[in-house]
Amino acid sequence: MYFELKENKPHGTKDDPFSTYHIKNEGRSFQIPVHWHDELEIIYVKSGFLTVSISGENYIGTPGDTFVVSPGNLHFMGSQTDTVDYFTFLFPLKYISFCINDMLDDKLLEPLKNGHLMISPRVKDTAKELCEQLVEIYVAKNKKTESIITAQIKKKIILLQFILEMWEKGFIIENDKSGRNTIEKEMISYIQQNFMEKISLKEFSEQFHLSEKYISRYFKEHFHITLSQYITHLRLEHAKQLLQDTDIPVTEIAMQSGYQNVSYFIRSFKKTYGVSPLKYRKK
Repeated sequence: MYFELKENKPHGTKDDPFSTYHIKNEGRSFQIPVHWHDELEIIYVKSGFLTVSISGENYIGTPGDTFVVSPGNLHFMGSQTDTVDYFTFLFPLKYISFCINDMLDDKLLEPLKNGHLMISPRVKDTAKELCEQLVEIYVAKNKKTESIITAQIKKKIILLQFILEMWEKGFIIENDKSGRNTIEKEMISYIQQNFMEKISLKEFSEQFHLSEKYISRYFKEHFHITLSQYITHLRLEHAKQLLQDTDIPVTEIAMQSGYQNVSYFIRSFKKTYGVSPLKYRKK
């Protein structure tokens, strides 16, 4: 199994805070580990079957299905063996807000942002046409066939249409899940803040006043990976980012990523990404 976690990177840019990620998996298992963010996320399954978990509810996405992750909701997705092709669209709700503090902001967008309202996680194929339009904009952007401003205008129109569709179809509801994921978020936050240090199962269980056996079982059942796998993933993603963005020697990168044994780091990196750290840097 390998992991991908785009959320280690900032979403979008100052000039365009809307992000599109295209993930195409060719028949081997993968999982994007549990995470959350302040942006609203739309997951659109182009082909294949995608396992999606949002706030503890599990779904199987089929071609044309759309899932919505409201701001702050824990979620992860993956596939065991099937080939799957899907897109995720992420944007802060202020991206489609207006400077005027009107009823749309007060009664809908702001409550969605602060968690008082949420969009039903599974909306099936209701938004298929709108998602296809976002895919077309993504393709056009890569081909540079239209200006950035033109693309932004189109995206904002489509996203407002998406919110309208959700509103009219009754998919925007009171958030009765608010606060349910507190312990999970605390666990994930603790790991994200301390993964460069040694985190033992014993230390972790003491931190949350729970038994080691319970923590181990809880993590596997709720997040579908083990605690050690999640820590390893964060360390390797951190190392990958340093390889991309800096000229720091590999030995130093290993140390900064929580590895005391450089040889073990190199083996782990190659096993996960298919190339050594040096070759990855030269790509």
